[in-house]
Amino acid sequence: MTIQKQLGMRVRYLRKQRKMSIEDLAFECDINRNYLSDLERGTRNPTLEIISRISVGLRIPLEELFKGIDVIS
Repeated sequence: MTIQKQLGMRVRYLRKQRKMSIEDLAFECDINRNYLSDLERGTRNPTLEIISRISVGLRIPLEELFKGIDVIS
């Protein structure tokens, strides 16, 4: 599984765990809702800036966002 797909699945999991809609998280991160949807599906390769915004939007440390992701895919 690609790292983009793994990251997308992790973002979706964390978002749902916090009972946030995709619109809620997109607003918190100041990114487009469609972009976030694509990211969650693993079809986007986000920049470090976007990754940082997502961790802030989810109110978690950056390293928590990558927990369990296998980077040797």
